Amino acid sequence: MNGPGERPLRADALRNAERLVLAAREAFAEDGPEVSLEEIARRAGVGVATLYRRFPSKDDLVRGVLLWRYEERVAPVLETALVEEDPWRGVVSSLEAALGMACEEQCTFLAAKNMSNLAAGIQERYFADFTKIVARGQAAGVVRDDLTPEDLPPITYMLLGALRFVRTSEWDWRRYLGLLLDGLRPEGATPLPEPRR
Repeated sequence: MNGPGERPLRADALRNAERLVLAAREAFAEDGPEVSLEEIARRAGVGVATLYRRFPSKDDLVRGVLLWRYEERVAPVLETALVEEDPWRGVVSSLEAALGMACEEQCTFLAAKNMSNLAAGIQERYFADFTKIVARGQAAGVVRDDLTPEDLPPITYMLLGALRFVRTSEWDWRRYLGLLLDGLRPEGATPLPEPRR
């Protein structure tokens, strides 16, 4: 529940923050993105002042939900992928975790008013680890050599963008992930144009 550089919360404040995040996620899914902060506080069993003290705006609360989900759903997968015996499996599981979370949190994303800096910090952490995971795959010869760290965000965002056009079932996004993963393999790859500098 603490962001990078934040002081640790007291135990009661941490419990309240966790209750607020869980209530917000549930409210966004059940009542839609326009659900009021007052309703979220009510569901969490805390006062509105407590909500605003921890999350001054709805975007702050959305960011709290996404950070909590990242720590719960994605960070452990990346940690495992960084030492995965099979580097290709590490690449696949890293993308599956990011796409799975994005698919599960579509209602949360819709609640954001300012998408541009919503996931700031989370994206940097993800791509710092994902870059290392892809480099391990390249060193093992299972990821094409001409893929650069600068290619990884656009490739990932391309997949995330596809979520708008598919149903929310896992089958749909896994289909497009499979197509993209084939393009990351070195076998039969056509050389990429040189990246712009």
